[in-house]
Amino acid sequence: MRLGDYRESDNVEDQRGQSFGGGGGFGGGGFGGLLFGLVLSRFGIGGVLVLLLGYCALSTLGSGGSLGVGGPGAAVAPQQVSRAAGGTSACNVDAASRFSCQVLASTEDTWSQLLAKKGEHYTPPRFVFYGGEGQSGCGVAQSAMGPFYCPTDHKIYLDTSFYGELSSRFGATGDFAQAYVIAHEVGHHIQFLSGTLAQVERQQQAASTKQGNALQVRVELQADCLAGVWAANAKDAQGRPLLEPGDAEEGLRAASAIGDDRLQQEAQGTVVPDSFTHGSSAQRTAWLKKGLDSGDPAACDTSAGS
Repeated sequence: MRLGDYRESDNVEDQRGQSFGGGGGFGGGGFGGLLFGLVLSRFGIGGVLVLLLGYCALSTLGSGGSLGVGGPGAAVAPQQVSRAAGGTSACNVDAASRFSCQVLASTEDTWSQLLAKKGEHYTPPRFVFYGGEGQSGCGVAQSAMGPFYCPTDHKIYLDTSFYGELSSRFGATGDFAQAYVIAHEVGHHIQFLSGTLAQVERQQQAASTKQGNALQVRVELQADCLAGVWAANAKDAQGRPLLEPGDAEEGLRAASAIGDDRLQQEAQGTVVPDSFTHGSSAQRTAWLKKGLDSGDPAACDTSAGS
């Protein structure tokens, strides 16, 4: 990826080095009582959560809603970049932090441009670094949960140690595989801004567990597709395509590596499609590719089937 001299986002906070008390967590409460951490308890993969969880970010798809401002609870205004321990900028703690801040900045610029074409304004999410444990509007964040988006406070949470897990456990190497993590969670923020999260909450209240899982699968696949849309449209600081040869393949390999079927087979030796919450390897790969190939958010309608 051509990120060398790309700017760093200002929408960043840092909880690394801070201490948080126990309790809370994602067991209940929060956004309409949705069960955060559903995948963690279901798959039992040794305390490591399935990639790209997006706990709270469930959404109906193809509702025709705007992708810009207008959904409930508009995101808070940007603040100053928080400082890590010792006064260092959160984006300059290490290479992984700088990379994350640059990717986030690229999503801000790209989605702002895409929505401006429709006469809409994009309000970006805040991004929170934490180490081991943190505190979110949805409860206590723990590194075993993986990256997630919390619609209660409109923030994305990431322990950058997950990048190492992504490579070592899932075999998903390369910078675009890591960028895909962030872009997927930004996709959930876009789903939130469209106002569809509240709509799916109402649907889930009347749905069976199987139906609720199917709704979440559609949402996660759409977020994969939206990640691809960002990548297809993103430019570097000189206006060239952000992705370099081989980058797309890195993302597609990552999508395949974290399909529900593959993770279930590895963890429990059997596959239960009705319990899928993120989609199969084939589905995740197909929808990420659809976003990459089309570059069009309108192509990411998973409601007709997945």
